[in-house]
Amino acid sequence: MLFINPMVSLKVLTLSFLACQATAFLNATETSTQFTLQNDDLLVVISKSSAGVSKILLGNEDLLGSSGRGPYLDCSCVPSGFWAPGATAKFQLFKGTDATGTPYGGVVMQDTYASTNQTLGQYWFLREGETGLHVFSRATYYNEKTPFLRGLGELRTLFRPSTNLWTHLVSSEGNWAPFPSSQATSRAITVQDATTYLGNTTSDPYVEQYSDYFTKYTFSEVWRDHDVHGQYSDGSTSSDGNTYGAWLVHNTRETYYGGPLHSDLVVDGIVYNYLVSGHHGAPTPNMTNGFDRTWGPQYYHFNRGGKDSTLEELRADAAQYANPEWNSEFYDSIAQHVPNYTPTSKRATFKATIDVPEGGKRPIAVLSENKQDFQLNVFEMSSLQYWADIDPSTGTVEIPMVKEGTYRLTVYAEGIFGWFIQDDVDVSKTSDAYNFQWKPESKGKEIWRIGTPDKSAGEYRHGYAPDTSKPLQPEQYRVYWANWDFPTDFPDGVVFKVGESKEAEDFNYIHWSVFPGPSNYFRSQPYYENVNNWTIQFNLTSDQLTGDAQTATLTVELAGAKTANGNDKWASLPNEKYSNLPYTVAANGRDISTWTIPSYRSGSCGARSSVVCQNFGNEFSFEAAEFLKVGLNEFTLSLPFNATDTETALLPATVYVQYDALKFELS
Repeated sequence: MLFINPMVSLKVLTLSFLACQATAFLNATETSTQFTLQNDDLLVVISKSSAGVSKILLGNEDLLGSSGRGPYLDCSCVPSGFWAPGATAKFQLFKGTDATGTPYGGVVMQDTYASTNQTLGQYWFLREGETGLHVFSRATYYNEKTPFLRGLGELRTLFRPSTNLWTHLVSSEGNWAPFPSSQATSRAITVQDATTYLGNTTSDPYVEQYSDYFTKYTFSEVWRDHDVHGQYSDGSTSSDGNTYGAWLVHNTRETYYGGPLHSDLVVDGIVYNYLVSGHHGAPTPNMTNGFDRTWGPQYYHFNRGGKDSTLEELRADAAQYANPEWNSEFYDSIAQHVPNYTPTSKRATFKATIDVPEGGKRPIAVLSENKQDFQLNVFEMSSLQYWADIDPSTGTVEIPMVKEGTYRLTVYAEGIFGWFIQDDVDVSKTSDAYNFQWKPESKGKEIWRIGTPDKSAGEYRHGYAPDTSKPLQPEQYRVYWANWDFPTDFPDGVVFKVGESKEAEDFNYIHWSVFPGPSNYFRSQPYYENVNNWTIQFNLTSDQLTGDAQTATLTVELAGAKTANGNDKWASLPNEKYSNLPYTVAANGRDISTWTIPSYRSGSCGARSSVVCQNFGNEFSFEAAEFLKVGLNEFTLSLPFNATDTETALLPATVYVQYDALKFELS
């Protein structure tokens, strides 16, 4: 079944419509050096020597260029690091007709890293009448002599063009920019690992419109609502003056990791499909004997518009396919060729009514690995994940195309602290609709809160606020962190007075231990004064502190944290003092307790242009009468003074946390 968005411009849809009306054909052929998949308007060549796509023509337009590649697969998974399949790969060609009567062709590549017996496999399929590739990827490890090899650090599919056709990169509906020019990149100054200053080339379109800085992390996206990303050509560089698009569509998300809070790189001149990565502190699976996992399908869509077709129109044309039910009959037909893929006959629709607490906005239901935090769902090889928004007016939710099995259900919502978690949720064709009531934990009467519990640090200073210095106004968190000088913003440190201060102005999006010198383009020396201790001031009345007010609880929810482990979540680093990071709360000058943030929650979040990373928190409970008083009170939130780590790249050598929200209760 084809899902068409009626709002998509006809200028874009003309291509696929005409292809369907023509004398349709599908060729899948092999020579000694290559495979060719071709239909009416798309030609794809897969090179045997490079084990990847080496040519894509949409009509007569070359989308890759003479030395471009992709989609192709590589990984950080072998003992020496990165590996990409190549000349030792083996292939198989398929031709068939799916259940809808539509012809298709496919090529399967498999290559083995002989010394460890690891394999990578890629599956490319082209259907008649479509201008895109359906892609699966597979990794296996079978080696009884070495039961544990290493972590699967990265696994990704890349569309890497060499042509000057592409003029814009697009990470989401609201975040896009023109490509930096060759002149700007030739004069770029490295200010941080993978981050350059382009501001010396003031006439560059990227600098004029988007930012003085370029980093691939600026164009990261959170998976929850992400549907499509890619590259756009505005017609100024195409051979026919028409506009073009190359897009990666998230039509399925079940085989990714980390759930809807996962974020990753999507485009930077390469259109990525990051299947596994440790970016922003995401955990990665281990390569152990018997590991065998297939990711996908995802869909690389290529389109052509008229001379006046906009970036938004071509993007919308691709986004219509971001639906897990799209092309299900086709995927069922090719399941025989794709190990580990589950056909529709073994899938069901999860249905539930969930009573979300009053005030909960944008509620979401997540199905994931049973009895495991979905942010850490990498331990079971067969781990899958699904999610859907809950109707806030009725509490109903449906998640289609779920593989039959037993899952953990997690529910969260903006405005509500914590999570609703239910394990052992059976999803099958015979399952009845579920009913759940979410009763959020309460530690008494809420006195105040800071921020919105939305799993994000975006509401604070330099978070979601737009950078109004540029016409495209990217969100400030996307811009190189040192552009926002903490000592200038907070010369006296962070002092937040409840009832008077404003989160967007008086609470920073990163709580540093020390404001870094290394990787800071503006300050070569670290800045220490009034950095690691933050103050919250609030008043209490005698009525609040008398009667039943015996226990006070401060809840601290984090949207991300970097300990001295950085992104290395599972390694023991004995030389790093702050791998497990002490975080102390004091009330009116007296320490209440110290919470140790574990190394497995660590990740490079704010310094890598993000405000949504691993979410977790802690409750600090204490005797109210012993620590609090009538009138003005103060909490001090403390990271260790000048707590640093060892960085092997040009990155901030400091620990930090990023807050989701805080609340204070009395009972």
